[in-house]
Order: sequence, then C-alpha cells, then structure tokens
Amino acid sequence: MFASVPYKIMHSFHIPVYEEMKKRDADLYDRLEKAGFMLDFGDDGSGLFMKYLRRGSGYYIDVGASELVANGSIKLKSSVTIERINPKSVTLTDGTELPADLIVYATGYGSMNHWLADLVSPEVADRVGKVWGLGSNTTKDPGPWEGELRNMWKPTNQKQLWIHGGNLHQSRHYSQFLSLQLKARYEGLDTPVYGQAAVHHLR
Repeated sequence: MFASVPYKIMHSFHIPVYEEMKKRDADLYDRLEKAGFMLDFGDDGSGLFMKYLRRGSGYYIDVGASELVANGSIKLKSSVTIERINPKSVTLTDGTELPADLIVYATGYGSMNHWLADLVSPEVADRVGKVWGLGSNTTKDPGPWEGELRNMWKPTNQKQLWIHGGNLHQSRHYSQFLSLQLKARYEGLDTPVYGQAAVHHLR
C-alpha cells in the first residue's frame, strides 16, 4: 500500500493522521514544549515520514525519553549552543553555565553525498549531486521537483555508481528494482542515465 502512493500526493494522506495525533497527545506535546523541546509537524503538517523522505532529518521517534523530558527528569536547554568548555562546566551562548562531568557530542549523521566526497572524491560527489529528498521546496529539500528520491536505487550521473539506502521496508522493496536494473545492464539492455531533474520509471 505504501509503495503504491505517488510521492507527489503522499503528504496529503499523512496530514489528517498527524492532526489526529495532535489532538490525542495534546497534553504530552504541551508539556514537551513547556520543557523546551522544539517540536513541529513539518512545513505542511504532514509529520515524521514526509520529513524522512524530504530531508532525512528533523524528527525523533519516541522510545520513552519524551515523557522523561515532559516530566522534568531530563532537562533541556534549547536555541543555544556551547560557547566555551570549562574544566568542570560548559558556558552556553546565552551566558548560562552548566556543571558537566561528561559531554556527549551527538552529531547525528550526514548526507550520503558527503560520504561520497569522503569515500570517493569531491568531484564524484558533485557529479552525482544531492542524494535523498524529493525537491518538495520544504525545509532542507530545495526544488526542482524530482518525482522520486534523488539518486536512490537508479543510475546516477557517475557511470557504474549506484546508491542504495533507506529503512527496512525500502531496502526490501527497492533492492529488487535496483538488481533488475543492474541485471539489464549485464544483459546489454542499457537505459539513459538519469538527469538531475528528470523523472524515469522502470517498467
């Protein structure tokens, strides 16, 4: 069912779901915001999964920490950065000094394009272009509209370079299509390379 919905209209299926979640969990969201947790439901209210497809970031899947933040067990300091690390504390950009026995520098993860620059070369990364995202003109997903995820599971502008990723569902589903495209090339059934803004479908 998921794979049958075109990306162009997928967000419209998600918006009513998140509207209902806002109602059902209103108390939790209110307490999180009061505790300094910066939350939103995406530029158009379509929520977590569209953020995942559009930018691959900007979301948190609650596995128990949200209630700990909401009830004050975990303290947050938002909209500031570290200005200085002291022998036994950190000073934030708003002047606050927090005692610290341990600092965990949680950097998250970068784009696959950056990995290409590191693993292959910056020239190849530039040739391939942006990886992931739909061109939806939302935060961190600039246009033009692509129709499918950029440079995923299809030919790239770098000959013989293919990129595979995504969650378990996507890996299971799209690995078949990627392998069929590779098989076609081994059999001499080549197709044009995908342009940066072109939309192609394997049939």
